[in-house]
Parts: sequence; structure tokens; C-alpha cells
Amino acid sequence: MERVNPAHLAPPTGFSHAVRAAPGTLVFLAGQTALDGAGRIVGDGIVEQFERALTNLLDVAAASGAGPADLAKLTVFAVDVADYRRHAREIGRVWKRLAGGDYPAMAVIGATRLWDETALVEIEGIAVVR
Repeated sequence: MERVNPAHLAPPTGFSHAVRAAPGTLVFLAGQTALDGAGRIVGDGIVEQFERALTNLLDVAAASGAGPADLAKLTVFAVDVADYRRHAREIGRVWKRLAGGDYPAMAVIGATRLWDETALVEIEGIAVVR
């Protein structure tokens, strides 16, 4: 996959402006929250919940044959975007530890609430498996 970040745009921080994928199999990853194996939301804050949600998403991707480098597009839904932004550096460190230094095309969308009422963040995505 090729990350596309035109020089005339503001430099992306924690995302890529676009990702061009070579031919492959598309894998659509359903939204993942901070659910544990028993179906309970774990983590008191946005950083802890982001880490669990990303771990869940990466586990689903791996079960589908995709690794972090195969992620082409992610959407993060946050119930408090201001809180997400306040913790962006910590969230970025979680990303790098779990997924590495390559970023997919990403968006953060504010949501009034998620399916699980105590969830603070949900992550969905698209991977391209070659």
C-alpha cells in the first residue's frame, strides 16, 4: 500500500490523507469497542478504551488474514471528541505500539452515544489483504 500525503496539504499527524492499495481482497472490519471476552466494556478513560478497541480490531483483522500494514481506512467514533483530542499523544503512542508507524486514511467522528452505553470509542475499518 502506498500512503499519499501531498506536500501542499497540512502534514498529517496520526493519519494519512489517502492510501492507494494494490489489487487484493477487501476485508471490512466491523466497529469494535472496548468489549472484553465476557461482553463488558473495560477501561475507565478514552486511552484505555481506545487501546482495547484497537486490540479487538487488530485481532479481527488478523483472523481475516490482515495485519496492521494492511489497514487502508479507519473510522473512529468518539462520544467526546474534545477528550479524544486532549489525549491524542497518548492515543498515538498506543497506535504505534500496537500497529506500528504506518497510518491508514482515518477520520474521527463525534457520536452522541455508541451501541454500548459505556463505550467512549468505536473503531471500524477496511483492510486490503494481498
